[in-house]
Amino acid sequence: MEITVAFVAFSMAFATILWCVWTVVNSIWLRPKKLEKLIRRQGFSGNSYKLFHGDMKEMSMMRVEARAKPLKLSHDISSRILPYFHHAINKYGKKSFIWMGPKPTLNISDPKLIREILSKWETFQKLKSNPLARLVATGMVAYEGEQWVKARKIATPAFHLDKLKDMLSKMHLSCSDMTKKWKALVSEKDSCELDVWPHIQTLTADVISRTAFGSSYEDGRKIFELFGQQIKLFTQVMQFVYIPGWRFLPTTTNRKMKSNHNQIRALIKGIIKKKEEALKAGKASVDDDLLGILVASNHREMEEQGNQRSGMSIEEVIEECKLFYLAGQETTASWLVWTIVLLCMHQDWQERARKEVFEVFGDKEPQFAELNQLKEISKILYEALRLYSPASLLIRICQKETKLGEFTIPAGVLLSLPIILIHHEEEYWGEDVKEFNPDRFSQGVSKAAKNGQVSFFPFGWGPRICIGQNFAWLEAKLTLAMILRNFSFHLSPTYVHAPNLGITVQPQHGAHIILHKI
Repeated sequence: MEITVAFVAFSMAFATILWCVWTVVNSIWLRPKKLEKLIRRQGFSGNSYKLFHGDMKEMSMMRVEARAKPLKLSHDISSRILPYFHHAINKYGKKSFIWMGPKPTLNISDPKLIREILSKWETFQKLKSNPLARLVATGMVAYEGEQWVKARKIATPAFHLDKLKDMLSKMHLSCSDMTKKWKALVSEKDSCELDVWPHIQTLTADVISRTAFGSSYEDGRKIFELFGQQIKLFTQVMQFVYIPGWRFLPTTTNRKMKSNHNQIRALIKGIIKKKEEALKAGKASVDDDLLGILVASNHREMEEQGNQRSGMSIEEVIEECKLFYLAGQETTASWLVWTIVLLCMHQDWQERARKEVFEVFGDKEPQFAELNQLKEISKILYEALRLYSPASLLIRICQKETKLGEFTIPAGVLLSLPIILIHHEEEYWGEDVKEFNPDRFSQGVSKAAKNGQVSFFPFGWGPRICIGQNFAWLEAKLTLAMILRNFSFHLSPTYVHAPNLGITVQPQHGAHIILHKI
């Protein structure tokens, strides 16, 4: 009897070990090779699968090499922003694939297929971020299914146009603070050299702190400082993403990221508690900033549905606040700094934009309705988004075997939508694709590209298009108008053209310009 029991126990243990071995071998070798065979049959080309890291090691090396050399003063930046994707498409053509670890990733550049992918958001879902990425931010940008539907519904009231109108005065206050500093710097000699990149970063953080946290503005600034550290640390960690298990090691960087994460959570949680207390006390001021509107909308949803589960948890609200920073600060800062660099390089457009600003506003404080009259500035901002899109790449994972155009996409295959490469594709934009030509947007976005399809999607597209794009547009227009009204500017001889991909596309060596008073 004892022998039988021992034999059964041994058999079960042996079977468990075999199952574990099979699971590992299947995930790191058998399944990747099977998927490779399936996608090659459909005409896609790429490197053969390499155990564990796929193409990730080469991707990391190419990023390092790209960062080591600045570019000539041109807008042909794809090879520096997405060097490996650029290399793969040049080598294997548009129907190419790369390996992100054991997952094959199809490069999709056909606007018709992009439309289909971004429309079918339940089938083509966002790739789950690794644990360290979640220490930066998640929120609705990373949610799927019912969780995303709930978060989107509750957050939408914060970005209604009537709420944005109320936030314009706070944006104006932040812009005024920056222009006053710049005026002080140029006052003695009527001009000065300035790296505008840290100033623009501070401005957009200031705007988010005021509009998101209102009366808790100083706490918001502390959060921004920690967030800035977090983003730098995450960028460092991403260099080792191809090393299996690296994110779990107790390195100094990993420990610091966890510490920052806990501090950010504690600060945001304290602000949320203040908002909830104000809401219970019936204070009207709770509804005058993004967080207050979010908290009020969340309580209203729970009351209307009659249960707590219909609303967002405290953890979900915290993640939305973190997302305010990531999306609202980083992306707008990137957009603005490249617009300024472009206007330095193209003085004729700078003059056209300045003339429009004086015609629309004169010396008056910009108003919401008047900002919509800035047609030249709108075209300039669109073209800046095309040439230097803050988000350079979207990744989706196919949840189940699905038809996509003429292809059959197996479950588990990744799809990459290289925004910056598509925005720079001559087939869609014409022979002047690498040139700065805002007039291509004279008849709007839908007629700017040759094919009229989804060739321009800096904010994403479809049901999951960025919820904060109107907020970003308002801030970008206001900031640019106030800069143009007070200063003229051109590139400094010390400027080094080195667009670099961090969380967003940023100037690796800053953006040194010469400012002149008007």
